[in-house]
Amino acid sequence: MNVRRLIPTTALAGAVTLGLVTLSACGGSSGSAAADGGKLDVVASFYPMQYLAEQIGGDHVSVTTLTKPGVEPHDLELKPKQIGELGEADYILYLKGIQPAVDDAVAQAGVKNTVDAATLTTLEKHGTSAGHEPHDHGHEEGAHEEDGHEHAHEGEAGADPHVWLDPVKYAEVAKGVGASLEKADPDNAAAYRKNTDALVKKLTALDTKFETGLKNSTTRTFITTHAAFGYLAERYHLEQEGISGVDPEAEPSPARIKQLQDTAKKDKVTTVFFETLASDRTAKTLAEDTGLKTDVLDPLEGITDASRGDDYLQVMEANLAALQKALGAR
Repeated sequence: MNVRRLIPTTALAGAVTLGLVTLSACGGSSGSAAADGGKLDVVASFYPMQYLAEQIGGDHVSVTTLTKPGVEPHDLELKPKQIGELGEADYILYLKGIQPAVDDAVAQAGVKNTVDAATLTTLEKHGTSAGHEPHDHGHEEGAHEEDGHEHAHEGEAGADPHVWLDPVKYAEVAKGVGASLEKADPDNAAAYRKNTDALVKKLTALDTKFETGLKNSTTRTFITTHAAFGYLAERYHLEQEGISGVDPEAEPSPARIKQLQDTAKKDKVTTVFFETLASDRTAKTLAEDTGLKTDVLDPLEGITDASRGDDYLQVMEANLAALQKALGAR
């Protein structure tokens, strides 16, 4: 454990004078990081987890992310150094099912305060569109249908992990993260609680904006390259039609393209959405073939200079504006 990060500078200087730094560095961290006057060393798997850790942790945490800006999270491969450093963290926040390399590394790290965000809300299965079951998942034991979608048990294969794109579910996860940080660092529990409440309030306001902003529209159907918006579509009574499945790099079949062309005509679809971190080739080809426009709908898996905003809330508001325009919301 890199204990030096948890020792205030003045104490460190005193320890150097006494020749005690080597002793303190051998012993791992015990109890609250804040008890040593330092910050809780938090490792987040990718941007949606990083955002929660930073917003809720505030000044009491030092957050690093395993997925650098511009890297497609699904494709992340960890360097041995990153895997080694993971075991030194005070607290790990990840979302099981998005990044296989991270899931494996977290399991090996054995850090006591490890939180899987997927356990903090209910995961569901979403196909390429609402009410369409994906070809590769099928109906699995342990799931049940309700209102045209399925609820999946924690960690079940085929569950859609993109919960952060639904502000209501993301708020549920935020509450769980806040409670777990209170437990990991009880000395700063009041601050974590206050920050959680503030974030949940912002997410509730965002939910209201989406609800009112998408209430009346010409069409309820949107086409996207990456079927990441199942929770968002379900929350606001929309129909997501994904060119590929939940994997942004999957190539669609000719039959799927034909199906999308028919749907676009029938449901008066105006726009094919692509994203910033994955190839837009298929979206642009489909749009050209069907005479549709293209625009960005950001699954918020990472923030880059190309993002329409500097953080989660700004990019989600840009997503809302793009959806309103594409759906003819008024």
